[in-house]
Amino acid sequence: MALACQQNSYCKEFQTKVKSCSPAELPGKTKKEKLKGYEVILEDTILFPEGGGQPDDRGTINDVEVLRITRRGADAVNFVTKEIQAGTEVCLKVDWKRRFDHMQQHTGQHLITAIAESMYGCPTTSWCLGENISSIELDITSLSNQQMADLEDAVNEKILASIPVTPHLYHDKEDPELQKFRCRGLPDDHVGPVRVLHVDGIDSTLCCGTHVSNLSHLQSIKLLWVEKAKKKDRTNLIFVAGGRVLQYLGRCVKVERALTTLLKGPLEDHYELADKAVKGFKTNQKYVTSLLRDLAVFEGQKFKTDSSPLLSLHRKEGDLEFMNIIVQHVDNSSKICFLTVGDEKGAGLFLLSGPEDFIKDVGPKVAEILNGKGSINRGNYQGKANKLSQKGKAEKLIQEYLSSKNNIEKSDDKVVQEKEP
Repeated sequence: MALACQQNSYCKEFQTKVKSCSPAELPGKTKKEKLKGYEVILEDTILFPEGGGQPDDRGTINDVEVLRITRRGADAVNFVTKEIQAGTEVCLKVDWKRRFDHMQQHTGQHLITAIAESMYGCPTTSWCLGENISSIELDITSLSNQQMADLEDAVNEKILASIPVTPHLYHDKEDPELQKFRCRGLPDDHVGPVRVLHVDGIDSTLCCGTHVSNLSHLQSIKLLWVEKAKKKDRTNLIFVAGGRVLQYLGRCVKVERALTTLLKGPLEDHYELADKAVKGFKTNQKYVTSLLRDLAVFEGQKFKTDSSPLLSLHRKEGDLEFMNIIVQHVDNSSKICFLTVGDEKGAGLFLLSGPEDFIKDVGPKVAEILNGKGSINRGNYQGKANKLSQKGKAEKLIQEYLSSKNNIEKSDDKVVQEKEP
C-alpha cells in the first residue's frame, strides 16, 4: 500500500500510530559531531521521505519537530530528538509551504521533461530540486535561445489548459503494463505497489513523489538558462515553477534597484555601466600593483642601509610578492624582516627572514601567536595568519630574541677581553 502522502499530496494533518521508536544518531555539522535522537516509524504518514529526486518533507509528530525523513523499504523513517513510544496515537502536521513548493517543482519537472522530449527528442537523464532553483539534465548537446523560448511557451500553454494530474497504483512491479511508462528504474530495495503519475495526454511516468492534482496549480514555469552538464553532450536546463517564479522575480527586482543606484543608470544600461566599472577597476588594480612593487623596492633598499636590525612592516593591500620583493632588496640574511599583509584585525599572510637559527627557532612560534600555519620556503618562514591582531605580541617575541642575542654577544666580548694579556 502506498503512503498517505502519495495518495493525497494535499493532506496537511493526519492521525496515525507509532509502530516503532529506536535510539539513533544524525550526522552533525562536523564529522565528529553527532545529534542524538530517535528513529520513529509510523503505521502510515503524510510526511514524504526523500526519493525520486525530491527532498524529504518537514513537519511535526505530536508537535515534535521531524528533522529528517528517509525511506527504508516500504517505511518512512522519521528522525526526532524526543522519544515517542510505540503504540502512541499521534497527529502529523506537514510543513505545507515546503511541501507545496516541492509539489510544484516536481510536477513542473515532469511537464518540462515530457514536452522537451516530444519537441526535441531529448530524454531527461537526471534532475535536481534545489533550494531556490532546479535543474534538469537533458540528453542533448545544447538548446538555443529560440528553442528555450518555444519550450517555455509550450509548457505554459499546458498549464493554462488546466490538465489533470493523477497517480495510479500497480500492485505488481512485474506487471507488463508498466513497460509502457517512462522510468529510470526502481530502487533495488523497492517493496509494495508501483506508482505511476499520469498527466492526461502528455506523460505517464513511474514516480513516488508528491505532485499537484492539476497543471493549473503550477501557476507558471520560467526557464532561466542552460549550461553544459558534467556528462559529455548533455545540457542542464535551469528552471523555477509556481511560487518560485515570483520569488525569483522579487530577487531580480531587488538586485536591479540596487544596481540602478550603484551604477547610476537604468536597467537597460546596467551591462554597459558594469563593464565600464570592471575595466576601470582592473586598470586601477594594475596601477596599484605597480605602486606596491615600487614601494617594496624602496622599503627593502631603505632597510638595507639602515642600522636597525629589525624591519617590522604591515601593508593591508600587499601580497606575498610584495613581501618577497622587500626581502630580495634587503639582501642581507643577518637582518630580520617581519612582514605582514591583509586585514590588521583579521586574516592575512606573514613572512619572516633573517639568520637560519632565527628562522628555525622563532618562525613556528610566530605562526602560533598569529594563529596560523607556516613553513620554510627559500630560506624564509612564511604562511597564513588568522589573527594579525596579535602582530604586536609576535614582534615583542622577535625583540626578545634580538635582546637575548645581543646580551650573549656582549658576554662573549667580555670573556675575550678578560683573556687578553
